[in-house]
Amino acid sequence: MKLGFILFPNVTQLDFTGPLQLLQRMPDTETFVLAKDKGPLPTDGALTVLPTHSFDEVPQLDMICVPGGFGTADAISDSETLDFVREQGAKAKYVTSVCTGALILGAAGLLKGKNATTHWAYTAQLALCGATYTQGRVVRDGNTFTGGGVTAGIDFALTLIAALHGDDMAQSFQLGFEYNPQPPFNSGHPSTAPTDILTATRPRYDAQQEVTARAIERALKR
Repeated sequence: MKLGFILFPNVTQLDFTGPLQLLQRMPDTETFVLAKDKGPLPTDGALTVLPTHSFDEVPQLDMICVPGGFGTADAISDSETLDFVREQGAKAKYVTSVCTGALILGAAGLLKGKNATTHWAYTAQLALCGATYTQGRVVRDGNTFTGGGVTAGIDFALTLIAALHGDDMAQSFQLGFEYNPQPPFNSGHPSTAPTDILTATRPRYDAQQEVTARAIERALKR
């Protein structure tokens, strides 16, 4: 299994480092951490990542995984990045994403007619890509797996491992990583968050939603 994480500047590191930590341990898996250039890549936090390969250095991948982050709109607007996602995704056995990485898949034409999910603040934009939003931490539609926002990447990875290698291996991985979430608050999704918290949180995504929607519309017209 040739597994490639496709990165871009201002990616959210937990979107890919969570799944990476699990998926790279699947049997017979060769992992590529990819970007347009191999130089240091800034995330949208304090961490800088050094990709293992550039786009022109990898073979056809069996699985692509596209994370999200505040650099999503710029990644969609970058023709080289979007073309790479489109070309690899067209032939990959599994097409996957975490968070707003689904919008990159969608802008590349890979979610048309599919059920999918993404970060809760961006779910309406899936319709721009011809996809149908389906609520869930992880949504599978055929060979396409999409995860919700950021921390859903762990659930996403375990779901993939179960699909490829069975429930026993996925549960063993879950135990080995002590993935036993017990959050201090029940505020991780708009359906459970207090109204005042949701009202205060939504505006921080408003401007980026508009920028991302325009980038998707431009990409689909190209």
